[in-house]
Amino acid sequence: MSQPTDTATPPHEGHQAQHRLVDVPGGRVHLVEQGTGPLVLLLHGFPETWRSWRHQLPALAAAGFRAVALDVRGYGRSSTPAEVAAYRMTAHVADNVAVVHALGEDTATVVGHDWGATIAADTALLQPDVFTAVGLLGVPYAPRNGVRPTDAFGMAGGDEEFYVGYFQRPGRAEAEIEPDVRGWLAGFYASLSADTMAPEGSPSCFFVPPGGKMSDRFVRDARPAWLSEAELDELAEEFERTGLTGGLNRYRNVDRDWEDLAPWDGAPITQPSLFIGGEHDSSTTWMADAIEAFPTTLPGLSAAHLLKGCGHWVQQERPDEVNRILTGWLRSLAS
Repeated sequence: MSQPTDTATPPHEGHQAQHRLVDVPGGRVHLVEQGTGPLVLLLHGFPETWRSWRHQLPALAAAGFRAVALDVRGYGRSSTPAEVAAYRMTAHVADNVAVVHALGEDTATVVGHDWGATIAADTALLQPDVFTAVGLLGVPYAPRNGVRPTDAFGMAGGDEEFYVGYFQRPGRAEAEIEPDVRGWLAGFYASLSADTMAPEGSPSCFFVPPGGKMSDRFVRDARPAWLSEAELDELAEEFERTGLTGGLNRYRNVDRDWEDLAPWDGAPITQPSLFIGGEHDSSTTWMADAIEAFPTTLPGLSAAHLLKGCGHWVQQERPDEVNRILTGWLRSLAS
């Protein structure tokens, strides 16, 4: 059952955002809800929380939608199961279905950023009767193929280690991050933001040299314009409380996902869809082939937007532009 809490964000344009806890198969999910109308589920990525949608919640509510931003399993005030396998994709899909039903709805649009985009895509793929449209920010949809993910990541980078491979062993990345959570988060956010990222041609923080750490190549002493010191403090405090294991465990299930999704190998997502990416986001350059394949993999695509001068944190770097695109698309679905 749903359990309202005593926390709320300031009201905006006649709507007040409510924090709630709802029951799901793996425990409970914390969510923030604002507005009334067709349900839109918002899924964050790594390493973030529901706050990454703080600009979208009031905008979608004002546009006539019931906007609901989750703390994804393993983050914030949502449940954090101990077992690594509890973070496999099918568990996240089950959470999302349970949230829709706990909110008294039968269907929803699902929108995600970063890992949230991949979770949103697979949620729409596996549960098309519940999730009738899907919006992807930052990471394009790439159907499951015949290559085991860890094999593919192992071949990337030559003598250096691709960050997803670096994250695989439990405790390894935690030992790097948790002695200085705030500093690590600040460096990661700055390194992927268009206004603070390292100059083109600099060594990439996504590749870890032998004996090194991912943070060795982070941008230092820079704060993106979209991130205030107070917001960074809030995020650091949250991750200092929860640790990073829940978020990192999503990376540690890529091979389980590959096995679980075998029946959907190469499958397109046929519902109405939308993609918004940043011009300077590595996801849009590494996965350029996936974007080119959208006519086949996302036959219901309304539009693919590549925002000039934007980095990875799309809805936070360009909130007004993303809000305009999202609300326009959602209204087109409603009509």
